[in-house]
Amino acid sequence: MELVDILRWTASISGMIAALMVALNAGAKITGWGFILFCGSSIVWVTSSLLDGNNPLAVQNVVLLGINIFGVYRYLWLKPKERTAAAN
Repeated sequence: MELVDILRWTASISGMIAALMVALNAGAKITGWGFILFCGSSIVWVTSSLLDGNNPLAVQNVVLLGINIFGVYRYLWLKPKERTAAAN
């Protein structure tokens, strides 16, 4: 198995686990850690995409990385009062 294949499988599996963590709605910490895992998945997707010459997938995951960083900020850095105000 080549490095690009290992990276793709790592990104895919970590993305699926992150999606489960977010979908569980098991609290802010679990959701926040799900977004951290999504960030890692996006970084690995960008890396494997650039190695493979798949620029559209790389660009998509750069955008998703930004969205996931916002998720980490919202669920792990904001205090509960601020999080409630941000949702309204």
